Amino acid sequence: CALIGGETSEMPGVFKEGKFDVSGFVVGAVEADQMLNPLDTISEGDLLIGLPSNGLHTNGYSLVRYVFNLKNDLGILKQQLNESGETLGEVLLKPHPSYYHDLKLVFSDSKGIAHITGGGLYENMPRILPTGLEAQFDASLWDVPAVFEFIRKTGSIDSNEMYRVFNMGLGMVIVCAPENASRILKNIPDAILVGELKQKSSNNRVKIENKR
Repeated sequence: CALIGGETSEMPGVFKEGKFDVSGFVVGAVEADQMLNPLDTISEGDLLIGLPSNGLHTNGYSLVRYVFNLKNDLGILKQQLNESGETLGEVLLKPHPSYYHDLKLVFSDSKGIAHITGGGLYENMPRILPTGLEAQFDASLWDVPAVFEFIRKTGSIDSNEMYRVFNMGLGMVIVCAPENASRILKNIPDAILVGELKQKSSNNRVKIENKR
């Protein structure tokens, strides 16, 4: 059994005295010969395909609480955030979507899959990249949910910091050979071609152009 990763979050100010949190978890199993081996198979020229996020998912809430001063005033949660009429509170409470049904359709065409959680693209992509390669993204190719721009403007947060904290619109990134990209994009209608892998040109493992 391999403990892939995890953490115990500390959220001062969230729980009232005498209350407690109930946490859930998921256990997965896979045959060893069916596992992806990204560090051995990913190579220069492979393409990056993103699956959209629906918001923050489960990361960045400490910064959000600070930016909107939620410890002292919850009124801003009622502010309408987008044309659909959703409020900030409703957007922040959206549950993390499951990508299982999409990923199972393209698993055999994928070399590696990165879940974009805390740390954004900068911290999660390097986990599946072989030494000497960098992931180059073009942020103009995907939509960034309105909540992120609202956070950025309200908190006067630098765009680089935003991409280091939040998923900024991508919940998963699939790495695939160029010849498999069209099949993945066909099987997952919401998927987007967002970049490619190049030889590393600096100390950075991830480069993001056209940030918004």
